[in-house]
Amino acid sequence: MQRCIVRQSKFRHVFGQPVKSDQCYDDVRISQNTWDGNFCSVNPKFVAFIVEASGGGAFMVLPLSKVGRTEKTYPVVCGHKAVILDIEWCPHNDHIIASSSEDCSVMIWEIPEGGLTRSLNEPLITLEGHSKRVGIISWHPTASNILLTAGCDNVIKIWDVCSGECRISLDSQHQDLIYSVCWDRTGNRLLTSSKDKKIRIIDPRKGAVLLEKERPHEGTRPVRAIFVTDGKILTTGFSKMSERQVALWDPNDLKSPMILQELDTSSGVLIPFFDPDSNIVYLCGKGDSSIRYFEITDKAPYLFFLSMYSSKESQKGICYMPKRGLDVSKCEIARFYKLHERKCEPISMTVPRKSDLFQEDLYPDTMGPEPSVDGEEWFGGKDGQVILISLKEGHTHKAREFKVNKKVVDLTARPTPQQDSSVSELLEELKKLKARMEDQEKRLAELEEKVK
Repeated sequence: MQRCIVRQSKFRHVFGQPVKSDQCYDDVRISQNTWDGNFCSVNPKFVAFIVEASGGGAFMVLPLSKVGRTEKTYPVVCGHKAVILDIEWCPHNDHIIASSSEDCSVMIWEIPEGGLTRSLNEPLITLEGHSKRVGIISWHPTASNILLTAGCDNVIKIWDVCSGECRISLDSQHQDLIYSVCWDRTGNRLLTSSKDKKIRIIDPRKGAVLLEKERPHEGTRPVRAIFVTDGKILTTGFSKMSERQVALWDPNDLKSPMILQELDTSSGVLIPFFDPDSNIVYLCGKGDSSIRYFEITDKAPYLFFLSMYSSKESQKGICYMPKRGLDVSKCEIARFYKLHERKCEPISMTVPRKSDLFQEDLYPDTMGPEPSVDGEEWFGGKDGQVILISLKEGHTHKAREFKVNKKVVDLTARPTPQQDSSVSELLEELKKLKARMEDQEKRLAELEEKVK
């Protein structure tokens, strides 16, 4: 009698579970734009999503704790003159978020502690340089104050946010629309996919294309590409028969994929999310009602299907919580925020364990919020490295203070004692002026009464 051998994996029974209905973010007007973007972004403090707005673009920012129904008058961030296409939180400061728009500009915003109390329409800084709409933004993972933008002008720009200056412009590497851009784990290389049916690995500081692969998928629909474990490449795309596919590639041999799997015949573009701590990749299709997840291993067939989370409603957008924002006491290894027509629904991916103790095999040291190099050092040629943190005791991250001087933004600067004292003097003078105005108003009222 033969025994059935089952592949051993601690993630074999990972299951997805939505939160209760009273823990969702309800009555939010999610954008109806058809751009193939995530339309939302989340960090351990806030969740942001692009919303419908008249007279320009807007996005809403909610503290994670503000669940339930959202008031119609709730403040929004609304400085763009056209529809917003992408938003992303800074990985090194939980209060800084970038947005890009059809108005060809990129804006950097600061969200106050506790969230917005009034609508925000003045950004810290505006980055202008693209000639067509900007559909992709991505912060550097290990260097502070560096932001990448990709526009429909087929140009990738890398900005020094401190000065608002474009330091690198990659304008000759792509001959057609850029579908996706991904930093590697250290932020030293870029992986791009384009409408010209090629994926490229680029050294951004040299502007050199290191590797190039034509037609990773035979279909004409958009391809997404990300770096995964050991520098390998994972792509999602379509076959000639419009079947959705996922493929894994070894950059040392791009002639044929390590594995190519066909999934289904849906039309939505598959957006991949990769967790380097567990080697799990999640595939979320725009317009789908499911999330597939696979484990990547170093043995054939390299890509193992684990399971699939399904729900009734399709997703208009989706984003992924950084590891430091998860609940380790519940063995939560991933959390997604899924956008519906008028709702944002958190979905928790959990490994079933009976013990209440910290599960060290599920939570190795993970990427923390501290940058390892500043922007000027990175532009000068210094490579950034990942600074790891432990989640065992619960990680708290104090947001970096920064100052704004007209068009100069420094995310790491701290105010000097002289600045603190001058601000106190101004506040004291303002109080005196208010008191004097109140006295004058009372005196004016008395005189009017005598005249009558």
